[in-house]
Amino acid sequence: MAQVQAKPGVPAARIARQAPGAPTLARPTPQSNPDPALNGAQMTGAEAIIRSLECAGATDVFGIPGGAILPTYDPLMDSQKLRHILVRHEQGAGHAAQGYAHATGKVGVCIATSGPGATNLVTPIADANMDSIPMVAITGQVGAAMIGTDAFQEADIVGITAPITKHNVLVTDPAEIPKAIAEAFYIASHGRPGPVLVDIAKSAQQATTTFQWPGRIELPGFNNGARPHQKTIQEAARLLATARRPVLYVGGGVIRAGASEGLRKLVDLSGAAVVTTLMARGALPDSHPQHLGMPGMHGTVAAVASMQKADLVVSLGARFDDRVTGALNSFAPHATIVHADIDPAEIGKNRAVDVPIVGDLKDVFAALVPALAAEHERHGKPDLEAWWAQLDDWRSTYALGYTPTNDQLSSPQHVIQRLGELNDPDRTIYTAGVGQHQMWASQFIKYEHPNTWINSGGLGTMGFSVPAAMGAQVGAPDKQVWAIDGDGCFQMTNQELVTCAINEIPIKVAIINNSSLGMVRQWQTLFYDQRYSNTDLHTGHGTRRVPDFVKLAEAMGCVGLRCESDADVDATIKRANEIDDQPVVVDFTVSRDAMVWPMVAAGKSNDEIQYAKGIAPQWDRED
Repeated sequence: MAQVQAKPGVPAARIARQAPGAPTLARPTPQSNPDPALNGAQMTGAEAIIRSLECAGATDVFGIPGGAILPTYDPLMDSQKLRHILVRHEQGAGHAAQGYAHATGKVGVCIATSGPGATNLVTPIADANMDSIPMVAITGQVGAAMIGTDAFQEADIVGITAPITKHNVLVTDPAEIPKAIAEAFYIASHGRPGPVLVDIAKSAQQATTTFQWPGRIELPGFNNGARPHQKTIQEAARLLATARRPVLYVGGGVIRAGASEGLRKLVDLSGAAVVTTLMARGALPDSHPQHLGMPGMHGTVAAVASMQKADLVVSLGARFDDRVTGALNSFAPHATIVHADIDPAEIGKNRAVDVPIVGDLKDVFAALVPALAAEHERHGKPDLEAWWAQLDDWRSTYALGYTPTNDQLSSPQHVIQRLGELNDPDRTIYTAGVGQHQMWASQFIKYEHPNTWINSGGLGTMGFSVPAAMGAQVGAPDKQVWAIDGDGCFQMTNQELVTCAINEIPIKVAIINNSSLGMVRQWQTLFYDQRYSNTDLHTGHGTRRVPDFVKLAEAMGCVGLRCESDADVDATIKRANEIDDQPVVVDFTVSRDAMVWPMVAAGKSNDEIQYAKGIAPQWDRED
């Protein structure tokens, strides 16, 4: 039977059990006006899966059939509401579901068979869990009577994914299928979003049942996001109204909550400096005058310095990740900390908090903005002139930039910057893999809207970009989607370009080809005496290209282009943008010696940030 329960290793705030005797919380079932005639209809469990996905509002699913899920693929063929996209690898299905969820705010759906099919979803499930992405994975399982016998393609996927899902369940009774799927969609998309796995035995898919879509969902103790407490809101408002060096530390939770409008109101009213993390790029337009850029390991000097010198840090949907804080004991040493998050398990987890605010960020902004306005009426606005004079000095003195290459090849930063400048920020979505190209894309492209920057933040998954771009394009067909990838990342999941070509999903891929595992090579340059152990990929430098990305793209039904000089960058991007009826892959051959700056070395204090190799910003570290 399907049960909602807490999973080992998952914060209790994600799925919390109420104390015995506590009232059951009943909520409307998420649905897309299901046909009333469905309830009471006789059908197989497999048909119930398809009807349930339709009732839950799914329209696009990514997957691959196999033995244990095969009964479900038969009625899927007759669905008038579900578009199934046959991927080339289950990992691609999972990342595509993530990209779809990123771009649309809806729940992404992926389907796989048992055993290796299900285990191939582990990486995207873990990725979605780290980045709070609403996703439902449907997996087939061997027949109920065979579970535990080491049957062919049997794997305990519920046990395997227990630490990396918000909730998961094994269903062996076909009557439980609608309820399990309804709960999965609700749990994935309410409270702090996350992935849910529903594992369904083949015997349950084959058996006959009476379909019953639940009118209400009963989840005892489920944390749907409490309303923020007025007392903590009032204290946060008082601190913002009196601070002299305030910083708003904006995390991906703002985007997940769809709360960018409320953030903008708070920013404009408070006058505070704003930093947006890797997962929050676009939550506030980069063009906003109070925006200092991204904080952390490869953040702007102004963003990093602002938090180190702040007297107040207001964290909004962020989790004090190590890539932002550096050495935690030296992070924001002079600041009072206000932390607002929908998940109470995050409050105080890494950094001690002075004012905790638990709640949906839309509700937080709705309460905090008028409370701050009232404080201003009573006491006037704070004098932030000296603070902004200092911030503007850091911003102008240590602006992002890069130096020309010594090998006559293009600067990867130049390529990425021109991608941003030659595409319309109102209609372009960018995805990225993981590594140097990811950091440059976060630095040199200006993001004006939420949900236009999609990347793997917490887990750092190479191979994320291409399938995520595919999912984003399916979810937002009116947008142009550019996948910015490294030559290492691209070789992990590029087979999904076949999926794109066959299904007419016209993504564009910019391979930042430095013939290396670039970020690893950068660390070898800086910390391993330039001993380049196993980081040369042989993809673009010299006389031999293995593989030749242009030929590979053409073999997969895409247009392949190559650019080897700065003089051709603009024309190549424009040519790629002119092609809108099939996928395009551009091999940008760039310098392998370019490095990502600024940089805070792992485990070091943010005070030790380097603006460029051997160059440390000169700010007064004594108060």
